[in-house]
Amino acid sequence: MTEEEINLHLREIIDTMNDGMMLVRPDGSIMMVNDALSRITGYSREELMDQPCSVLGCDVCRKSRAEGRAHWCRLFDTMRETLKSCHLKRKDGTLAHVLKNAAILQDSQGRAIGAVETVTDISELDKRDLKIRELSRILDAEEGFQGLIGRSPAMRRVYEILERAAQSDAPVIILGESGTGKELAARAIHALGPRRDGPFVQINCAAFNDALLESEIFGHVKGAFTGAYRHRTGRFEEAAGGDVFLDEVGDVPLPIQVKLLRVLETKLFERVGDNRPLTMDARIITATNQNLPELVAAKRFRQDFFYRINVLPIHLPPLRERREDIPLLVEHFIRRLNRTSGRTVEGLTPDALDRLARHSWPGNVRELKSALEYASVVCDKGLIGPEHLPQQIAHGAAGTCAPDPAAIFQEAGAPREKVELVEALRRTGGNKSAAARILGVNRLTVQNRMRKFGLDMRKVVTE
Repeated sequence: MTEEEINLHLREIIDTMNDGMMLVRPDGSIMMVNDALSRITGYSREELMDQPCSVLGCDVCRKSRAEGRAHWCRLFDTMRETLKSCHLKRKDGTLAHVLKNAAILQDSQGRAIGAVETVTDISELDKRDLKIRELSRILDAEEGFQGLIGRSPAMRRVYEILERAAQSDAPVIILGESGTGKELAARAIHALGPRRDGPFVQINCAAFNDALLESEIFGHVKGAFTGAYRHRTGRFEEAAGGDVFLDEVGDVPLPIQVKLLRVLETKLFERVGDNRPLTMDARIITATNQNLPELVAAKRFRQDFFYRINVLPIHLPPLRERREDIPLLVEHFIRRLNRTSGRTVEGLTPDALDRLARHSWPGNVRELKSALEYASVVCDKGLIGPEHLPQQIAHGAAGTCAPDPAAIFQEAGAPREKVELVEALRRTGGNKSAAARILGVNRLTVQNRMRKFGLDMRKVVTE
């Protein structure tokens, strides 16, 4: 085949490429695109021809154009860009995560006559990574009912409700104290529902300030606010075809509640800094350990938003109300700890198991898991005795169940969330990371709640 014949068939050649490609003139206008670029962006060839390359809204290119010296783009100074991670705006407003290569084309005199860019769409790889992380967590919770452990009548009722709720596409709210397994319940709904093959995307609403939470949920475009240097795909976009789990929804600020209410009613949302509506294609599951009706009465939670998320409420019982499940939970956690640590802990002595049965468990299953992790390290092998248990459990009253501090404080009108936080901080001597493990949240959530309730660490620990 001659060079002339190759040039004659150049269009057919570049249209066989899986990667998108375009040629850009020195003035920045598009002179050629291949079929793959049209497929990635959603624009037809005719819609792109002779348009400025900025029509694709690439966040990296915006920076390159701003830094161009004598030219409209920095590429004319660097001559080549390799494997740049960036986001293109598709015609429908969604973002495509791509890897871009670009180079300047020169004539025989060394003069720039244009630029060539190729893009590899890695959006599907992002979705695959998300699914792999989700499956790894499912494999780590292979026992029980979708990772939930218990055979008590209370838990059997929960399993029945979860199976029924999973078949509906209506919003579900999971209610229960910290550490009762709300995330596992949300994952069970996803795994049992018609959207099981889609992604399961989780957002801890208490772990972000107002501005970051809005960006986390809805995404943002470059330049939407100070520090927004790149386009960002929001969790609602990531959850397309699946389920999105808003954990600790009681901490969502009122302005964002308004926007979430609109999404629930219209199935539309916009990224921060953008006015193009995107379609919400995910079921919303929420969870909280707070008393939302009390928050509504206190004007800290919108009543209309509460009614929209409270369509299918599911209550998870605290561990103290299903003590008959403790031996089964102990067996499950000991087996998992032995498998992951290589230890040979055989189980608990009757006395140690009795101490567990009598403990009030303000941190619920999460606290039990942490207690057994501690005991397995201290014991290392053989049977765990009372002497291997954490101090607050080992030295508990022998004949009576320790009183539930949350119940005592609630009689005085304090919110349960505050009571649980104070109790966890006292038990850990003010260690925020350890308190977070007891509560089943992250350290930043503990800090945010301390600010929320105006808690002074010195007073908490010494009182």
